[in-house]
Amino acid sequence: MNREDFPLLKEDIIYLDNSATSLKPQSVIDKMNDYYTNYSANAHRGDYDLSFRVDKEYEEARELVKDFINAEYLEEIVFTSGATESLNMIVNGFFANLLEAGDEVLITTSEHASNVLPWFKLVNKLGIKVNYIPLDNNYYVTIDNVKKAITPNTKVISIAGITNVIGDARPIKEIAKIAHDNNIFMVVDGAQMVPHIKVDVQDLDIDFLAFSGHKMCGPTGIGVLYGKKELLEHLEPINLGGGMNESFDSPDEVYLKPLPTRLEAGTQNIAGVIGLGEAIKYLNKIGMANIEKQEHKLRQYLIDKLLPLKHIDIINIESDSGIVAFNVNKVFSQDVAYYLNKYNICVRAGNHCAKILKSSVGVTNTVRISLYFYNTYEEIDNLVELLSDYDRIVKEMI
Repeated sequence: MNREDFPLLKEDIIYLDNSATSLKPQSVIDKMNDYYTNYSANAHRGDYDLSFRVDKEYEEARELVKDFINAEYLEEIVFTSGATESLNMIVNGFFANLLEAGDEVLITTSEHASNVLPWFKLVNKLGIKVNYIPLDNNYYVTIDNVKKAITPNTKVISIAGITNVIGDARPIKEIAKIAHDNNIFMVVDGAQMVPHIKVDVQDLDIDFLAFSGHKMCGPTGIGVLYGKKELLEHLEPINLGGGMNESFDSPDEVYLKPLPTRLEAGTQNIAGVIGLGEAIKYLNKIGMANIEKQEHKLRQYLIDKLLPLKHIDIINIESDSGIVAFNVNKVFSQDVAYYLNKYNICVRAGNHCAKILKSSVGVTNTVRISLYFYNTYEEIDNLVELLSDYDRIVKEMI
């Protein structure tokens, strides 16, 4: 599906590490090259035609992001370096000024480090508590378990929309309603969600959302922080500097610009912003519903091929995304990855930045296959053929 758009796929390579980063279509590469070649000025700084063009492209990208996630206001879209920075801004710029000792934040053991470590910092800094919503037997988050986990001290629920190892799609809309009915904030790590399914932040009624461009056919080094406008008004800028202030005559007379500019200090990743806008155009052209449908077909095909292999232990047989995590019996996960690499197959091995998940699944490391719409059934056949011969795997490890 659309493979001809990706230069890297013209090489002899099977790329199955899309949760780490996706490939970039030629249109995104060309758009960024056009900026660097033909109008590489700064944004929101110059009073000349080149700079005006940059301003136009930069803000058009913001408009594209707004429409892509159906935000209500343009001011609710803040450009960051990625989901990690977005989550740190949410935690340290908003909740660090709101939460007090004894307040509780609910996460899960399957969260990415970016949605764990900032909260841990507030445990040490403010004395808040981080507790975990229990996972069911499939490592899913259920509504019942959310309700059971909430206490009178719960102030925030912060979870991934889709996790990066189990690949489960959480019932975000339902959880957000429960949260708001209990005066709890709802934060969503959308790094694995926004690139793969249609996201409507108004329909979901979430308070904050973070996601990265490089996982959705866009460039690295660019991400988005979405927040409800009335909440972003109270988010204290983490970075201070040029472009985000109106004036500063003394420590007592510092005046900041309106949203979203005051949260985008300094020179932003302009090429990244423009590239992200082009990536959104590309995904819109394919259609998010078509992307989701294709991934589900590919994943089911992979699962059906792997299940008969008795030496393969699949961690997440049932899942809602293109992620399949597994281990080969008595073979270290990274050895499996090195084995597949000999045949130009790219997979991820390790703990995938979800280092507390081991407490739930009972294993520390896994091999992860993460599919995207441009993967094929033939690629899966090649993968499974290499995994089907256990003796061959072990022999090549020696």
